[in-house]
Amino acid sequence: MTIVSVSLNQKILDEIDALQDEMGFSGRSEAIRAAIRMLIADKREKDDLFGVIDATLLVIHDEKYSALVSKIRHDFQQLIKTQIHNHLENQKCLEIFVIKGEAVQIRRMTNTFQTNKNLDYVKLVVS
Repeated sequence: MTIVSVSLNQKILDEIDALQDEMGFSGRSEAIRAAIRMLIADKREKDDLFGVIDATLLVIHDEKYSALVSKIRHDFQQLIKTQIHNHLENQKCLEIFVIKGEAVQIRRMTNTFQTNKNLDYVKLVVS
């Protein structure tokens, strides 16, 4: 097996260690491999989408990144039918986007959120 070096901050390491304990992974490497498999499966699901689709996009972020989320939202406003913004604990915000449009555009919107390191959680749910 090839060894790959990855830099992670302490918060992520602590979360990986907690996952390892809770889920019974044999080590950090196994937990990271499982996460990568999930990311690949998620990408494959998005790649299989075609035509016009209805979906919901969930985004959780720190309140200080609201302007960033707003900019992305404006870039994809043609897809957004409804948006709900809710304040959570610990200065976190939940954004729920109800979206409809061509699969390629919804993939672009989702990828824009998912690849932003400042956002805590992004999940596309297709109806």
